[in-house]
Amino acid sequence: MIVPSTTWWSPGLNGSRSQEIPRSSGRPTRPELRVAVLTVHGCPVVRAGEKDAGGMNVYVLATVNELASRGVKVDVFTRSHDPSDPQVIELSPGARVIHLEAGPIRPEKNAVFDLLPEFTDRVADYVNDEGDGYDVIVSHYWLSGLVGEELASRWELPHATSFHTLAEVKRRARPGEVEIPERVSGERSIARNADRVIAWSSHERDLLAELYGASRDNILIIPPGVDTKMFRPHDRLKSRRRLGLPESGKILMYVGRVERLKGIEILIQAVAGMEEEDDVTLLIIGGDEIDSERQRLGQVVERLGITDRVRFLSSVKQDQLPEYYSAADVCVFPSYYESFGLAALESMSCGTPVVASRVGGLPSIVREGETGYLIPTRCPAAFIQRIEILITNDHLRTLMGRAARERALELGWGVAVDRLLSVFYDLGAERAAGASGIPAAD
Repeated sequence: MIVPSTTWWSPGLNGSRSQEIPRSSGRPTRPELRVAVLTVHGCPVVRAGEKDAGGMNVYVLATVNELASRGVKVDVFTRSHDPSDPQVIELSPGARVIHLEAGPIRPEKNAVFDLLPEFTDRVADYVNDEGDGYDVIVSHYWLSGLVGEELASRWELPHATSFHTLAEVKRRARPGEVEIPERVSGERSIARNADRVIAWSSHERDLLAELYGASRDNILIIPPGVDTKMFRPHDRLKSRRRLGLPESGKILMYVGRVERLKGIEILIQAVAGMEEEDDVTLLIIGGDEIDSERQRLGQVVERLGITDRVRFLSSVKQDQLPEYYSAADVCVFPSYYESFGLAALESMSCGTPVVASRVGGLPSIVREGETGYLIPTRCPAAFIQRIEILITNDHLRTLMGRAARERALELGWGVAVDRLLSVFYDLGAERAAGASGIPAAD
């Protein structure tokens, strides 16, 4: 039988609950915390930009390592995705990724739903064999949220969840999006039953409450962060030389997953509509040459006759991305929907202004007219207008780049994890208070 961690909890550790957790003023000494992180299909050691790997993978890796640096013991449970990977990988002292076999190595993402009972049992068996327990369960994405619900019930532990994307919102943003019917009902159950739902913006909080019936009292707004030491400005010309990019002319860049929801075709059409004398090169970084969407976009580029102006690059390692961001004049994110937009924040941290759709969490990152521009429509002409303002005005672009870097410095991972840690300790205190019959402090 699985038992919770024997960590001692004092109800006095429970702070007041609010929709936005205040920034921690320090890092007080607290009892050891053990956290089980569930990310069924999004392993943090998979390179972002590859198939079904994006901001969520980056988020999990960064938060887990930051938690471990505070003395938190974190185990990340995910499906085996590569036969060559060991079962257990130490990310950093106190943080592990545990790969568990459940079904075929590379099923389609929607097929993973049928594998959830097997994965849940594999997690339970692994923990039972080790003989340890946890204080809090944290899940990412709806598939993991369903596993989190089940394990929270079995282990009598609190469950905090982050959705990253929401099916109903994707459907409304782009009607062509297709999801299995179990997703919306699963998301609704998770949103209503989780002890805490971590939203990345007020926009996401409102959608969870209005579309999914989640209690606003349980939804906490904690934006992700960025590693401002890794993602820092580099010399633009030197970066282009090192990366083998054109030293003259302007470079536009998109970084992320290559899928229709990201609106990359809008950006390609925008480039095709720009004057040739603008001397613009577009770099699309993400996926690989066998991806069907990338192949489709390649055909769009050929049909528009701009093969000399568009380059596709496969996904890039995180520690190499800062030079790419720095080499660009402007990064563009024409998404139909973004729960947050980590790539936009990374670009800003490197001092490169952003032109992005005014959707999801992007308005909480990009300050209109200060760190970049937000486009309210999905029309290529609107993107052309703002992009051309930036690429033809070096002084404005420099000012916006500096402001973008300053904005990113306000959103480091340390701030985000301070807030997450407060949530986890609150949940542990509530659990202890409930077990002892002592009311938790308000």
